[in-house]
Amino acid sequence: MRLELTGRHVTITPAVRRAVERSLARIARMLNDSVISVQVVITREKARHYVEMTLHARGDHFMHGAAEGRDVGGALGAAVEKLEHQAQKLKSRWTEGKRQGVSAAKAGSPGIRPERAGRAFAPDLVAPEPDGDVVRIIRARRYAVKPMSVDEAALEVGAALGAFLVFRNATTDSVNVLFRRPDGHLGLIEPEA
Repeated sequence: MRLELTGRHVTITPAVRRAVERSLARIARMLNDSVISVQVVITREKARHYVEMTLHARGDHFMHGAAEGRDVGGALGAAVEKLEHQAQKLKSRWTEGKRQGVSAAKAGSPGIRPERAGRAFAPDLVAPEPDGDVVRIIRARRYAVKPMSVDEAALEVGAALGAFLVFRNATTDSVNVLFRRPDGHLGLIEPEA
C-alpha cells in the first residue's frame, strides 16, 4: 500500500504518520490487503483541523472520507470511520458476489454439449433433455453496435482469447461479429443476404 501524506499548515510528525498508518492498517486488513494507495491531506485553519482521505482499492474502487475536528486525532478518527463504513460495504459486495457463484454440483457438471448447442439459440425449441437438464439462455450484456470497417474492427478486438466485437459493417451495412480464434487469428461472422 502506497501512502501519500500531505500537511497544509501542519507539520507531519512521526507520531501523526504512525497514527495514520495504524488506522489504515485496520482498513487494509478488512479489505484483505487489496488497498493500492491512500492519499491523506491534513489541513489546519485557525483552530480547526481537516482531514481528507482518498483510498484506492483493487478493481478501481475509490473511497473518500473527510472530517474536521479540534485536533488532528479527532478529525483523523472521524475520517477513518467514514472510510471503514465504505470499506465494509465494499467487502460485503465482494462476499455477496462470491456467494452468487456456481454451486459445487453445477461446477462439476459438463457445459453445453454440442448436440444441444443448436437449441440454445432457439428458445421455442428448448425442451428438457432425457436426463432432465434444460438449456437456458442467459443474457450477458448489451453491446453498442458501431458502424466501422472490418479493418477498424480488427484493431479494436483485444488480444485475449475469447474476445469478440459486434459491429455494423460500413460497406455492407449488416451486423457482423469479429472474434479471436483459438489459433490466434481473427474470425468474421457475416450474415447471408
